[in-house]
Amino acid sequence: MVINNYPASSGLLMKAVILAGGYGTRISEESHLKPKPMIEIGGKPILWHIMKIYSAHGINDFIICCGYKGEKIKEHFSKYKYTDDNAKSWDVQLVDTGLDTMTGGRLKRIQDRIDDTFCVTYGDGLSDLDINGLLSFHKEKKPLATLTAIHPPERYGVLNLSGDYVTEFHEKHAGESSWINGGFFVFEQEIFDYLQDGDPTILEKKPFETLAKEQKLVAFKHNGFWHPMDTLRDKNHLEKLWDSGKPPWKVW
Repeated sequence: MVINNYPASSGLLMKAVILAGGYGTRISEESHLKPKPMIEIGGKPILWHIMKIYSAHGINDFIICCGYKGEKIKEHFSKYKYTDDNAKSWDVQLVDTGLDTMTGGRLKRIQDRIDDTFCVTYGDGLSDLDINGLLSFHKEKKPLATLTAIHPPERYGVLNLSGDYVTEFHEKHAGESSWINGGFFVFEQEIFDYLQDGDPTILEKKPFETLAKEQKLVAFKHNGFWHPMDTLRDKNHLEKLWDSGKPPWKVW
């Protein structure tokens, strides 16, 4: 169900899907009141920052996969009209993808809204990623799926790489130091063939594991800034970077 639309834009046809339906339990100090993508950095929801990153690279067509407290996202877009030049051209579809739906299931729910290659990312991660470079890499390598690999803080899923191909995808074990999944994906429509189990499908489990085995998943290596907002400590860190006047993800 589309729960809100901004006026259609005349921007690029490339769509960016933002996964914004999780519970955000690790930042419950704020997520008990609002969904994590609506938690603010510098007075704006982190969702806005993510959309600004895409918009700075010419992508203005967004599908927001809502779930937990999705009405807060709907309320925000119905009441707040962004006036800066990029945001005025945004086309925003807010789609209720279910309360307990997993990441792959949320994507499956919006399949009928996708008609070409498309971008996907999580609703809680910021980066100075060159998205145009990511798209060019995807076009050159011609995989079914491209993810952005980053060197992390600890605690995320691990990628084993052979050149640009992901050969194995698994959860990070204590003490490992490796490339990890940083979101900012590019998918072909065939990704939906790997999401046949519906709402319980976790994108980062069987679908990615299968794609890696089939050599249809490649990694765009990003050595620049990347940081999630998983905890209150993360939020405070990002706030400090914003307050410095030179937040590294502000590419607009």
